[in-house]
Amino acid sequence: MATITTDKKITVTEIQEIIKVKSVELLHLQFVDLEGILKHVTVTAEQLDSVVDGKIMFDGSSIKGFSPINKSDLYLQPDLSTFAVLPWSVEEGYSEARFLCSVKNPDGTDFEGDPRNVLKKTVEKAADKGYAINVGPELEFFLFETDETGRPTQQTQDFAGYFEPSPHDNGEKVRLEIYRALKAMGFTIEASHHEVAIGQHEINFKYADVLTAADSATTYKWVVKTIAKQFGLHATFMPKPIAGENGSGMHTNISLFDLAKQENAFYDEGDEQQLSDTAYKFIAGLLTNVKSFVAVTNPLVNSYKRLVPGYEAPCYIAWSASNRSALIRIPAVRGPGTRVEIRCPDPSANPYLAFAIIASAGLDGVEKGLEAPAAFDRDIFSMTAEELFLEEIDNLPTSLEFAVSEFEAGEIGRKTFGDHVFNEYVDAKREELDSFRTTVHGWELEKYHTKF
Repeated sequence: MATITTDKKITVTEIQEIIKVKSVELLHLQFVDLEGILKHVTVTAEQLDSVVDGKIMFDGSSIKGFSPINKSDLYLQPDLSTFAVLPWSVEEGYSEARFLCSVKNPDGTDFEGDPRNVLKKTVEKAADKGYAINVGPELEFFLFETDETGRPTQQTQDFAGYFEPSPHDNGEKVRLEIYRALKAMGFTIEASHHEVAIGQHEINFKYADVLTAADSATTYKWVVKTIAKQFGLHATFMPKPIAGENGSGMHTNISLFDLAKQENAFYDEGDEQQLSDTAYKFIAGLLTNVKSFVAVTNPLVNSYKRLVPGYEAPCYIAWSASNRSALIRIPAVRGPGTRVEIRCPDPSANPYLAFAIIASAGLDGVEKGLEAPAAFDRDIFSMTAEELFLEEIDNLPTSLEFAVSEFEAGEIGRKTFGDHVFNEYVDAKREELDSFRTTVHGWELEKYHTKF
C-alpha cells in the first residue's frame, strides 16, 4: 500500500454550496459508541455554522462506555472531509446529509472515551515514529429474509456459493444498490461478489489512511444495512449467524508508510520475500500481541464460533507469504502495494478500536525490535493436533472469556486505549459474558429438557 493522496479537503463554503444545490434540509452528526454502534444527532441545515464550530451538545451518559451522569455534557466536532449527501434521502427539493464527528469535552479537548479519538492518538504516535498507517478492510455480511413484522428470520436470501452469478445469486441487485449508494458517498469500489456461505456477500472498497478506513468501514456497515432494509431484507455483520457455514470476517490489510523516505516501509527489493526489516518486526509484534488484542478484533461470544477449524477461519498463530490458513499472510503484490493481512478480525469489531490496536501491536514489534519466526507455508488446516504441537503452532483464544482475560492481563490494550476506554471495555465484555453465562439457551433445552 502506497500512501494515499485524496481530495479529502473540503471547505465550509463548498459544503454550503452543496447544501444549496442538493436542497439539504437535515444534517446528521454521527459518532460511534464503545461497541462501534453508529449514533447520530440531527439538526437543521440552517445550523451549519454551529455544527462546524463544534457547538452541538449531547448527553454522553446515555452512550455505552462514555460519561458518568455528573459529567455528561459532550460536544460533536465534525470532520468536514466526511460530509456526504445520503443518496436514499434525495427527493425533489429535499435531501439529507451527514458528518462523522469526534467527541469533545466542554473545554474543547478530545474526549478520552471516544473510539475515534483513540485511533487519532494512535495515528499521532505512529507519526512521531515517522510512519503513516494505511488500512484496507474487507467486511463480509449475510442477507436474511424478514418476517411480516420486519424482524430477521434464519432464512437466507439465497442459496448461492462462492462467486456464483445470478440466477443463483439473488443478492446481485442488493449489492448493486449498495455499490451505487457507496459510490455516491465518495467510495471507490474495487470488487463485489457472493461469498462462500449461502446468503453471504462481500463488497471491497479502496484502502486509505487508517482514520479514513475506519470512517469508511463504519459508513459501509450503515449503508449495507440501510439498503438491505429497502429490499425487505436484514443485513448482519454477526460473525457466525449460521451453524455449519463459514462465518464472516474482516480481513485487515495494513502497511506503514515511511514519512521521511516517502515510500512503503514494508518493501525491500533485496530481501528473499521482498519484505523489509520493519515488516518482519511488525509481523512479530502482531504475533506476540494477538492473544492480548483478539478480544477487540473479535469482540463477541459468537466471534469464537467462527474461529474454529474447518471453516477457513484462521485459528492458528503463524504467518506466511501466501498461505491463507495462517493468521497473517503477505499478499503477493510487492513494491508500493506491499502489505500485511491479518485474517482473524470479524466485522462486529469497532473499526476504530480494532485498527488502533492492530497498528499499535505491530508498531510495538518495530519499537522493541522483535524477531519474527520463520514463515510457515504448510496447510495448517490439514495438520493434526500432534503436528501442531511439534511445530509449536499455538492457537487463538477459543472463547471470549479467555480472550478478555488475555486482554486484561496484557499491556497492549491499556497502552493503546488509555485507562477510560480500557476499563469500560473490560466491564462491558464482562457484563456480556455474565449475561451469556446465566441465559438458558436453546441447545440446553434440546439436550437436557426431556433427558433429565
